[in-house]
Amino acid sequence: MDFSSANTGLWSALVQLGIIAAAILGANVLRRKLPFIRRTLMPTSVLAGFVLLIVRNTNLLHIDAKFLEMITYHGIAIGFIAMSLRIPPRDAARNTDRLTGPKSGSLIISTYLMQGILGLIITLGLAYTIMPDLFKAAGILLPMGYGQGPGQANNVGGMYEALGFAGGRSFGLSIAASGYLCACIVGVIYLNYLVHKGEVKLSSFEETSESISADKFQDQNEIPISESIDRFSVQIALVLIVYLLTYLVLHGLTALIGTAAPGLSGTLEPLLWGFNFIVGALMAILLRAIFSGLRKTKMMTRQYQNNYLLSRISGLAFDVMIVAGIASIDITDLGRLWLPFILLSVAGGTATYFWLKWICKAIYPSYFFAGLVSMYGMLTGTISSGVLLLREIDPEFETPAANNLLTGSSFAIVMGAPILLLIGLAPLSPLMTLVTLALLVVYLIPLLFFLFKTKVRK
Repeated sequence: MDFSSANTGLWSALVQLGIIAAAILGANVLRRKLPFIRRTLMPTSVLAGFVLLIVRNTNLLHIDAKFLEMITYHGIAIGFIAMSLRIPPRDAARNTDRLTGPKSGSLIISTYLMQGILGLIITLGLAYTIMPDLFKAAGILLPMGYGQGPGQANNVGGMYEALGFAGGRSFGLSIAASGYLCACIVGVIYLNYLVHKGEVKLSSFEETSESISADKFQDQNEIPISESIDRFSVQIALVLIVYLLTYLVLHGLTALIGTAAPGLSGTLEPLLWGFNFIVGALMAILLRAIFSGLRKTKMMTRQYQNNYLLSRISGLAFDVMIVAGIASIDITDLGRLWLPFILLSVAGGTATYFWLKWICKAIYPSYFFAGLVSMYGMLTGTISSGVLLLREIDPEFETPAANNLLTGSSFAIVMGAPILLLIGLAPLSPLMTLVTLALLVVYLIPLLFFLFKTKVRK
């Protein structure tokens, strides 16, 4: 076997990963040493993604676009699997209002629906007027990019690209990138506006290293550190086993659909593989439940999951996924799509702010600003950008706003299931795009009724 650099199959992946790692560390230095970058609250992974995007599109460095797409696709699944394997803490904080979790989930899903409705109105309006060749269902990528982030924007954009939307993947990733800019730049501008009005006070939050206590690193009855296999190796093995199960389940489902309903396979197969991270999360929860049952029956005496290490795995997967997703945007693919891109980006950021301001006043009356900025950061970027904005006015997380991001996201996974079907329905034909728009409106109505009409129970 040739071990030299001539064997690109041997070295290519490691070289690409090394470039991504260098970009992350370089972006971290820039963020720490340049105050104006740090004040934007832009996550290091986002900054690294933009740096690689510039480097790649100016041909200063060759980066394999296909490899970046693969990292983005697998990164979101691995991250969600690692998160779902974690054991919920027994002393998890509880809200006195039992409806806050479901209402936070409804708020998240209602925002997705609003973004989807707005996006489809814009792209349908352009398609039936000045851009007749525009892919009519492209507007559904607004909630995927803003609400879900680059992983989902990559998956759905790639699925739409296979259905005829030229440049769909880059379009979706570009929407996700503009969402980060909204979260970081618009969010900071809004915080400074609130300070000027005397509504809030910015806290002098400093990013400092935190000591890890034994209780945080290790739960009761976990496998010992001195075990013959490294504890981190066990966590990696669990994540990869779940991902293997995910692949087998998806492979079996697509084979079953191809046999039982071949007419639907062309629609459902891209949808199933595009949402592999949801199936992966479900497989992880199932494995977690099996382990819990085995421990209760004493058939298993050790706890194999380590929450701290699983969190580190998910953090790594999401960071690399964000860098690769932003860096893989092909600017040339946006050649004829700049108008819908700009309209969706500006309208999405503006409408999301006013939408959240309207609803957060009703469901978070005692901590309105904390609830608003955290949700705005998450629903234009990711949960990390929501936490970064929140820390500026609530560094100790004294309000339930940070917890609402987590509990709301959990409820949103269940509530958002119908949206997945609509995403697959929208691109089938112009009529189906209009039907999808109508169904988004229909689904939004009961969510708004629940948000505004249900009474708070203490």
